[in-house]
Amino acid sequence: MTPGIRVKICGLTRPEDVSAVADAGAAYAGFVFFPKSPRNVTIEQARHLAVEVPVGVAKVALVVNADDALLDAITAAVPLDILQLHGSESPKRVSEVRSRYGLPVMKAVGVADQEDVAALDLYAEVADQILVDAKPPKNADLPGGNGVSFDWRLISARRWSKPWMLAGGLTPDNVAEAIALTGAKQVDVSSGVETAPGVKDAGVIQEFIQATRVPVKL
Repeated sequence: MTPGIRVKICGLTRPEDVSAVADAGAAYAGFVFFPKSPRNVTIEQARHLAVEVPVGVAKVALVVNADDALLDAITAAVPLDILQLHGSESPKRVSEVRSRYGLPVMKAVGVADQEDVAALDLYAEVADQILVDAKPPKNADLPGGNGVSFDWRLISARRWSKPWMLAGGLTPDNVAEAIALTGAKQVDVSSGVETAPGVKDAGVIQEFIQATRVPVKL
């Protein structure tokens, strides 16, 4: 990959997906705990998958407005490295989760226009990382994983005090351009490497990570 580019493959549901992520050299493996998502896994499924993730690949739990009871259950059973908050959690809630669980917290923020970019500054003050995602379409059931992107030029000159990751509609065909336009050092993909919702394609995962290694001149 281009020096510094780290890739997160999110929404893993099968052992072969975990193997594909490890073989391709991804830096993060993401598991979704959100019943409405086709990528949802139970706590027991996630535990079995997480123990197969090799050392050096960060295990991420994606939750949406989860209460303490759910987070207690997840963190007690699944070996994790990062909690990803992908709902409408407030900055105060982000701080509470960090304090309660002692794990780094990544906060996802949906972006559609310049007003949304301002929220990134607020969350950068309280989260360990921020995930800059496309705001979901109106009436969408999922807060992410919808395969839609946003105007990357909105954040082309922006930098934050915390590490950040770019998400939203990324594919092997556009990820190099997205990196070039935004200066992202980390990228997140889910639907862009699938043959069907929740079914990852090992070959496309390889293509995606290879594409992050190709510099693009704009």
